[in-house]
Amino acid sequence: MFARVNSLGLLGIDGFPIKVEADISQGLPGFDVVGLPGAAVRESRDRVRSSMKNCGFTYPVSRITVNLAPADIRKEGSVYDLPLLLALLKASGQLEMSLDDSAFVGELSLDGEVRPIRGVLPMVMAARDNGFQRVFVPEGNAAEGAVVDGIDVIAVSSVASLMGHLSGEKILSPAHPEDFPNLYLSDEETADFSDVCGQAAARRALEVAAAGAHNILMIGPPGSGKSMLARRLPSILPDMTQTEALEATKIHSIAGMLPGGSGLLKSRPFRSPHHGVSVAGLTGGGTVPRPGEASLSHHGVLFLDELPEFSRVAMESLRQPLEDSCVTISRVSASLTYPCSFMLVAAMNPCPCGYFGHPTRTCKCSPNAQQTYLSRISGPLLDRIDLHIEVPPVEYEQLSSKNPSESSASIRERVNAARAIQLERFRGTSVISNARIPAGMLRKVCAMTDDASSMLHGVFDRMGLSARAYDRLLKVARTIADLDSAEIIDTRHLSEAVQYRSLDRKYWRK
Repeated sequence: MFARVNSLGLLGIDGFPIKVEADISQGLPGFDVVGLPGAAVRESRDRVRSSMKNCGFTYPVSRITVNLAPADIRKEGSVYDLPLLLALLKASGQLEMSLDDSAFVGELSLDGEVRPIRGVLPMVMAARDNGFQRVFVPEGNAAEGAVVDGIDVIAVSSVASLMGHLSGEKILSPAHPEDFPNLYLSDEETADFSDVCGQAAARRALEVAAAGAHNILMIGPPGSGKSMLARRLPSILPDMTQTEALEATKIHSIAGMLPGGSGLLKSRPFRSPHHGVSVAGLTGGGTVPRPGEASLSHHGVLFLDELPEFSRVAMESLRQPLEDSCVTISRVSASLTYPCSFMLVAAMNPCPCGYFGHPTRTCKCSPNAQQTYLSRISGPLLDRIDLHIEVPPVEYEQLSSKNPSESSASIRERVNAARAIQLERFRGTSVISNARIPAGMLRKVCAMTDDASSMLHGVFDRMGLSARAYDRLLKVARTIADLDSAEIIDTRHLSEAVQYRSLDRKYWRK
């Protein structure tokens, strides 16, 4: 006998429908799974066999063939356990009701428990877009599925509860967002900028970076507060829109990084990988391609502390994602694209010992050692970083001062106001921040006064800016003007933007 059950799979960050077809025929007993199954899919045969027996069903001792269609796309993971079991029950005559308007996903334990899986959010969205009326998901994934409108998401904890629903004995109600008190996943209480003593210039630069989603590099001696400043950046980032939250949550769902009971990310991601991270860990990849740290930072922050300690190959792998806001991973079976529109925040010492230019401590590095250390940061990567700032040592008077620094809440108000101006300016386009202004829109958006235009001409010739650096300078000036609620870029806005491009001349152009 033949039976078909609907399921869902993942291709990159998007889900797609899959038909689980089962055929039971006469012949020597066997269980074959075809349709480019991965190792976890092939192992589902043993999980399904044990689940059927332990749930009181009769396992068919016959020739069993299961096809996962479309057969030309590789299938990975344990998501197909539940639909495979249902297909066998239908093909063997133990389940008679029609399941054509429903899709099923879930991993099975040997006793019939339905366990959580990765990627439920994009799968549910794909089920809705493909016309399914309902989708059955593991109970542990119900929160992320419930945020999708237009489809019934039914959480099942075991094969027994699913059968009770299908038979009408105990109907399971669709999941709704209000059923989950922890639907919106928020990080632990973030540190506040009021903890930072001094560093007014660095705080201002981070405010500008947050307002326009610009990349920023901080250079300073050990203990000057670079990491402390970076880790407080999430506290002043603007609120995520619903679209941004869905996109970021999809990536974390695919990576299996959403805790049970949570649905949507509320806070912007902040990722800080160790400098020993591989290229695949940073930009994505692997035998079974997974999103890397760059994609996990989508609509958030990727913080690279001690930047020169990262491998040259890993650092250079970020050049294309910083320009295109996406990572393409090519494999024989498929080419997958993961979005990665992130803010790059990097911190580094000015030399190997860390004390070059320190007002009181002597640098012990030779000029050759200093240049070798700095040369680990390539010109093309440095050119893609909008703001370069120096973080000097904090003086005793600042550390011992009892006057509190400005809080993150007040800074965030200004950042949100600047982002609101940008969202209104770019309404109807795919642009959401000044850092992502395309070249064709730059002249219209970054209108300047005549004095500012003359000033920029002189700056371009004097500093020897590249075309990319010129564009990024204009974008930073546009953000500073937005913080000032100014429609036209003036000389004071441009002057501040220019000072954020001066450190590459001090350290790298000697």
